Amino acid sequence: MQSLNDGWEPLEFPKIDQLTRYELVTEDGEQVVKATTRGGASGLIARVNLEPSDSLVLQWRWKVSNVFEQGDAREKSGDDYPARIYVAFEFQPEKAGFFERAKRKAVEVLFGETLPGNALNYIWANTLPEGKFVPNPYTGKTVMVAVNSGSEQVGEWVTIERDIVADYRKAFGEAPPPVVGIAIMSDSDNTNETATAWYGDIVLNP
Repeated sequence: MQSLNDGWEPLEFPKIDQLTRYELVTEDGEQVVKATTRGGASGLIARVNLEPSDSLVLQWRWKVSNVFEQGDAREKSGDDYPARIYVAFEFQPEKAGFFERAKRKAVEVLFGETLPGNALNYIWANTLPEGKFVPNPYTGKTVMVAVNSGSEQVGEWVTIERDIVADYRKAFGEAPPPVVGIAIMSDSDNTNETATAWYGDIVLNP
């Protein structure tokens, strides 16, 4: 990768002006993405179109400088993570109500982009126990999955493997639609804390 423009694009949010800083760095002899968040939020997303089969394994490495003292995946005020991997799935209009379809259409007309449907968020949590699934406090369409928790492994590279088909079934009770995006995000807009995260290779294996 020569720059963060190679396959990645910014993922930004309305009403959040303070953005996370992402840069390519060499860490422990390897090229990784370094994210620095100071009271803001933004991500980097790679757009894909991938039809899941019986199994789809997502593997990545990451490291964080700290967890957030005020972090709490169950509360809006604590919905921040030094590191997270966001897996977005295709919207299924046949399973949505009329008002949701109309609202989404209005957003697409205004902003010119197609919104994803359900999502899995793999998080480095503060107090949520490792392995726990909880709905996001802002939307039931996103389920948070704690793959690391607490500060025991802070400062260490951790390798994670998740079968996103199995996780989607557990989170939403059905087989997943196509994957349309994979994003990295370090955010601190709710807790107003500070953290640095490093993201290594992200690989999808059918």
